[in-house]
Amino acid sequence: MSWVATILLAACAAQPVPIATPAAEATAPKMETVTTVAAETPQPPAEPAINKEVLRITLAAVGDMMIGTDYPLNHLPDNDGISFLGAVAEIISAADIGFGNLEGVLLEGGEPGKKCSNPEACYLFRSPPRYAMHYANAGFDVLSLANNHARDFGEEGRSASMQHLEEVGIKHSGRVGDFASLQQNGLSICVAAFAVTKDSNMMLDLELAKSTIRELAASHDILVVSFHGGAEGADAARLPFAEEEYFGEPRGDVVQFARTMVDNGADLVIGHGPHVIRAMELYKDRLIAYSLGNFATYYGISVSGAKGTAPILVSTLNGDGRFVEGTVYSTVQLRPGGPQPDPQERAFRQLRDLSIQDFGKPGLSFQDGGKLLPLERATPPAYWLEDEIVTD
Repeated sequence: MSWVATILLAACAAQPVPIATPAAEATAPKMETVTTVAAETPQPPAEPAINKEVLRITLAAVGDMMIGTDYPLNHLPDNDGISFLGAVAEIISAADIGFGNLEGVLLEGGEPGKKCSNPEACYLFRSPPRYAMHYANAGFDVLSLANNHARDFGEEGRSASMQHLEEVGIKHSGRVGDFASLQQNGLSICVAAFAVTKDSNMMLDLELAKSTIRELAASHDILVVSFHGGAEGADAARLPFAEEEYFGEPRGDVVQFARTMVDNGADLVIGHGPHVIRAMELYKDRLIAYSLGNFATYYGISVSGAKGTAPILVSTLNGDGRFVEGTVYSTVQLRPGGPQPDPQERAFRQLRDLSIQDFGKPGLSFQDGGKLLPLERATPPAYWLEDEIVTD
């Protein structure tokens, strides 16, 4: 390096570093701070809340059905049952949901769940699996498998019934924990079937039934409960407002059960089992039908007198489950045919008379043509907490 370069480097290293003073800071140009704000993503407009008061759902419900058995002998109807439900199919199909109670099993072969000492009087019902399509063609969407004949061929028989119903698009409820869920008219609907028989959703265990219903009601808009309970026979039409038995078997207190289900979230309660019609009532704006009788029973179940008349109960509910209106279509069984429209409207008249006899003011107006309308009614007291039966 030359002596000139050395002198220049030394001079540069000796230069003092400028020190900022307050005065200098005041005169120095300011640097503007720019804050960048991210543009907000446009949010889609909120969907308007659904007003469930204006929504409607219709359910056509019937009682006991067993349209032919091939055990122990062949007792299948004419035309292999194809037309057995033909006279009532239009009414059931017109509803959003068709519901009934299936007695017996849909099964080929199998072993009976109980032994019969007298095969000629053996009340075990087994229908061919192809009969599932007869129920589908008649408009049924859900069937109860909670009754004293659903296990006539053991739990395997009920499993077969479940399978064959599913194959034709029919849902089911009955076995412990088995509940039917459907979507209709923008509403989620659940059907829960109870009975007093083994391995079914148990109506005799009221605390378990309450917790089950609360859970189902929390996850569905509409909850329908069916039960197979109460004594049987022509002398069982009146409600006893007490625990019932039949041949020593406990059959439950059906009024306590039904009202407790409504108290815990059920919107419609449908009873069957006594083989005769029983009363109806409107309880907390929810309809309860205590028995819809024998609807379509070809063999092994008597249809004489009151045991041969039955309603098709069509109920209209709003989106909150409140009963809006209904219609009772009366039918009668005249063997060997299936259920037929009854111009005498015997089922409707029986429902009306029994409802007034048992409840005084059942909360329903029974009008011409089978029409049902709600009437304002004070909530009945819990009669089972009183010394005497309390009706209003």
